[in-house]
Amino acid sequence: MFKYIYLVFAFIIYILALPLILFKLKNPKYKQAIPAKFFLKNNKFFSEEKIWFHTCSMGEAQAIKPIVQQINDEVNISVITNTGYEKALEISSNVRYLPYELFLPFWIKKQKALFVMEAELWYMMFLYAKINNTPTYLINARISDKSYKSYKKYAWFYKKIFKNIDKVFAQSEEDKNRLEELGAKNIQVIGNIKLVNLPKITNKYKKQDEIIITAGSTHESEEELILNAWKKEYGKLIIVPRHPERFESVYELIKQKYENTEVSFHKFSNQENFNSDIILVDVMGELNNIYEISTLVILGGSFIKSAGGHNPIEPAFYKTKLISGKVIFNQKSLFECINDYKLINEDEIEYYMKNINILKNSSLGVKGDIIPILEEIKKL
Repeated sequence: MFKYIYLVFAFIIYILALPLILFKLKNPKYKQAIPAKFFLKNNKFFSEEKIWFHTCSMGEAQAIKPIVQQINDEVNISVITNTGYEKALEISSNVRYLPYELFLPFWIKKQKALFVMEAELWYMMFLYAKINNTPTYLINARISDKSYKSYKKYAWFYKKIFKNIDKVFAQSEEDKNRLEELGAKNIQVIGNIKLVNLPKITNKYKKQDEIIITAGSTHESEEELILNAWKKEYGKLIIVPRHPERFESVYELIKQKYENTEVSFHKFSNQENFNSDIILVDVMGELNNIYEISTLVILGGSFIKSAGGHNPIEPAFYKTKLISGKVIFNQKSLFECINDYKLINEDEIEYYMKNINILKNSSLGVKGDIIPILEEIKKL
């Protein structure tokens, strides 16, 4: 009876939301996602019976990559966000947007198994996977302190969802206890699988005696923000633009500002050292090597509206002091994997450059183990 009430409720929500959905269609960003999710355009069900992974966004899609690489057969992947879709296509050719729940009863077909990342607790997805005799798993499961009260408030509903989940792989003992309160069963703690693939050094550079401030993966306008905030006495400044096609324009910006001054600068492609006051890294593949010698990292893509932030796991792995802008909508799940970072406004950049010592060194959470998940897959 509950599933029919739920479907009626989902239908009412769908009708009420239609004007907003149609309005959002005007945004080119959603030209593929919205028709796929809410009108099933070019979004046919998975016809082949395979291992099905469901993730939300880019961070979750990236996290399943080490698992997928160990599976002999190609997998099916469903996602929620645009960035998740793009990342999933790097892993599998069988990628779909997960449709709105109203459509799931006839969109979901039998699969070898369903593995769902973290908090993607869609009632209809788990219910109809079970109706179609598909084993169901929740992986990398966690309940944050912030959302714990909300989960408890609707515990009666989550109990219905967990009734259709066969096994849960949780991040910590605390998560296990909270999940059990919500009705989860057969829980195994394996840590955070987003931390399975950790950064690697390709060139080992000598640690500098001076403070090294690295602006990593910067986008247009962010270099200017950082250069305006920086002063020579704060330490050496290394700028690593996100896009190679912008290397020359960023160098011109530095040149205009500091040519014929006491501030020295050079391109890393011309001089592979850190002897100048400002170094523009205009070669690819060096960012992790430079994070390893950095005192402070300012993560780019987070002071502008369009980029949505960049991966904080890389600098946190090297225990740098870490600051980022507040626009991190593409990286929220990865920021949850690290400790002791600071999200700031653009007018605070200089303050933290000047007062580096008030910041703690960032660090990673508990590294996960994918072997228990792979063992479960072997049993299927």
